[in-house]
Formats: sequence, structure tokens, C-alpha cells
Amino acid sequence: MSLALDHDFVAIDFETTGTVGRLPDEPWQIGMIRVRSGVIMHDESFDRYLHVGERPFNPHVPGRHAKIRSTLATAPRLVDIWSEVRPWWTGSPLVAHNVGTERKFVQRTAPLHRVGPWIDTLKLVRIAFPNLHSHALSDVLADLELLPQVQLLCPGRSAHDSLFDATGCAVLFLFLLRMDSWSAVTLESLVALA
Repeated sequence: MSLALDHDFVAIDFETTGTVGRLPDEPWQIGMIRVRSGVIMHDESFDRYLHVGERPFNPHVPGRHAKIRSTLATAPRLVDIWSEVRPWWTGSPLVAHNVGTERKFVQRTAPLHRVGPWIDTLKLVRIAFPNLHSHALSDVLADLELLPQVQLLCPGRSAHDSLFDATGCAVLFLFLLRMDSWSAVTLESLVALA
């Protein structure tokens, strides 16, 4: 058993199209940032737009996708950048806010590879702060006064940008791990919750 704060991990986020009729949810942006022994490595980040073709987006999904449809039309598919994402997905725990979406796309892209383990900051923040008015990542970051730190690490970006949200997830995770009551939490105990 080892302290979670001593481990390296990768925070990951996808922005997605949402489902529309029979069309499944697809990712249109991926963002990742690496954390080493409790330090967010600003120079170790990954940010790519992803091809989604001419399909419609669910009108309720957030993000700036409508403004960059021509960019998304020529972007690579997630499976086409496997050699780039593989080192991010294997060998380190993956941390996401509500891991279901991220895990779904990672497993769809690499069904035969061992990735993770996974840690879910949504579950963790619900345990640590059950009385927040919302547990959505952007609301949690605002309520815990963590937004300025994320904005400093991701200048010019905002919520519902994959790299901004991945960085926000990393900031939130480190904040939780540094709380006095969580100082002895182990990686294994966090993985068990996902």
C-alpha cells in the first residue's frame, strides 16, 4: 500500500458530441496532463481535436464545437493517434471527473490493452464535500476557489475545453489528497472506489 500523493498519474478529459437519435456519443477533443509526485507538469500535456465527420451534435452538449466544425472535419480519429495516446493511457493511473465517459472511449479505442487503473474525482468530491450545491467539475472548482489555479495553468481556455477540464481535474485531485483528513489515503483505496 502506498500513498496516493506519491504516485504519478494522468488526468484525462474528453469533449463529446452527445447522442443524437441512433448516432452514438463520440469524442471531438481529448486533453490530458501528467502529474508527477504531486506536481502538475504543465509542459507534459496533450491536446487534440478529433474527427467526427458531418454528424449532428446533441444541442445540449457544451463546448465550442460549432465554431470549429471545419477543423474537426480534418482532424484525426482517436484510433489514428493510438501511438501518441498509448504512453499516456498505460503505466499510470488515469484520473477523470465522472470516469464513465473517459473509460468508455478509452476502452473503445484500445479494447485489448490494459489501461489505468481509474480514479474518479466525482466520487471523491461527493465523499469529501457532500453538501455542495453541484458536483459538476466547473462548479466544484469555483466553490473550492480552485479556478484561478486552473486558469493560470491554462491561459485563454475555459470550462468544456478538454485540456482545461483535465487540468481542473488534476488540480481538484491534488487538493483532495492534500486535505488533512486524506493525507494517508492510498492509491489502492481510491482505485477501489472507481
